[in-house]
Amino acid sequence: MTHKIKLDFFEGPLDLLLYLIKKNEVNICDIPISEITEQYLQYIELIKMLDLDIVGDFLVMAATLMQIKSKMLLPQPEVAPEEEIVDPRADLVNRLLEYEKYKEAAEELRQRELARKNVFIRPPDTETEERFLREPGEVFFEASLFDLISAFSKALKDIPRETFYEVMKDEFTVEQKIHDILHLLLLKQEISIQELFDKSKSKLEVVANFLAILELIRLKEINVIQRQLFGEITIMRNKENIKPYGGKAPKTDS
Repeated sequence: MTHKIKLDFFEGPLDLLLYLIKKNEVNICDIPISEITEQYLQYIELIKMLDLDIVGDFLVMAATLMQIKSKMLLPQPEVAPEEEIVDPRADLVNRLLEYEKYKEAAEELRQRELARKNVFIRPPDTETEERFLREPGEVFFEASLFDLISAFSKALKDIPRETFYEVMKDEFTVEQKIHDILHLLLLKQEISIQELFDKSKSKLEVVANFLAILELIRLKEINVIQRQLFGEITIMRNKENIKPYGGKAPKTDS
């Protein structure tokens, strides 16, 4: 059974480039274009494999990266001393710097909004809220789509490439995995995504679990967090969206 995920939360090609630059700890003004392009294409392969509806925008950026890479491999033309050689990466770097500026401004506004919401604090009525109040110094980072894909890629690293395109069997449907994850979160306050993948008995179960996680994020049923940047990803229930659960998986788009 196939399951196409339509993501309401959207992280685009520039987000992926910034993610790779930060993860590789490289200078945004001096991007190792060959290395970043190779990694970028690997992420696209995973996005295509998962049939996510955002792949088209990533393919356009991939073409741009390949064009820049090819220009940098060509011999540089001779120019007069007073002329400046144009770096093929210049336009992309400017776009990234501008985009990063807007992202940082948006994040600052979001943090201010959250701080404003906390001006009038209601008494905690859940164990999770109490834990957050008891441990005010603990910082959580929201895991991005690309953090999730990185964890998924790691889980699949030993699986032969041809098995990526096998049809998912009925015993590992996304709907059933949604039910299983929500049931686990009734028993445990949080689950490590790696623990969830480690319990998978086959490649198909890993894929079903990953798609179920994406669907639960889209439905705002769970939060995915990291206690440090690029660290281990943990799944928690979204306390703001908990509804009476009668044992059936939430309705999903197929």
